[in-house]
Amino acid sequence: MKISKKLGKNQKFFLLGGLSPIMPKVAVGGTFQYFHDGHAKLIEKAFEIAKDGKVHIGLTSDEMLSKSHSVDNYEKRRNWLLQYIKEMGIPDDRYEITKLNNPYGPALEEDFDYIIVSPETYPVALKMNRIREEKGKKPLKIEYVEYVMAEDGIPISSTRIAKGEIDRHGRLKKNIKHCNKN
Repeated sequence: MKISKKLGKNQKFFLLGGLSPIMPKVAVGGTFQYFHDGHAKLIEKAFEIAKDGKVHIGLTSDEMLSKSHSVDNYEKRRNWLLQYIKEMGIPDDRYEITKLNNPYGPALEEDFDYIIVSPETYPVALKMNRIREEKGKKPLKIEYVEYVMAEDGIPISSTRIAKGEIDRHGRLKKNIKHCNKN
């Protein structure tokens, strides 16, 4: 038996046999300093999971950043993020960038379906789901994205880029000395 219904543009479709939306709301967040291949992988995964749904990107505010190391201001980091999303060819109505003033942002209150995390942010997602459940909200499905490795097999990170060890794609800088432990 075929069931069809014409829906308005703001209505969600749901798969039979469950409540998994075909157009899920996906959350991803971070500082996104020196936007690098690891960040790109998180953003790509978010849009992949969202299908034609919306991706909500939380970008750490300047006020929330640790003062222990230098980080570019919010607008500069936001521009890197926007540039990458534009390069992906994503229309403006498929995403929203929100300033994060706490570790969870709107993910504690809003009805997201998924959260995209790295090994670094996975514990935060677990804690967030516990808080959501305490508030009577459904937990978010956690999509875990592994680190992207640099040429030397160590994860790409903004810290390593800042130190001049690697570039944004994980290529080793020429002036780094390596020692083999053979």
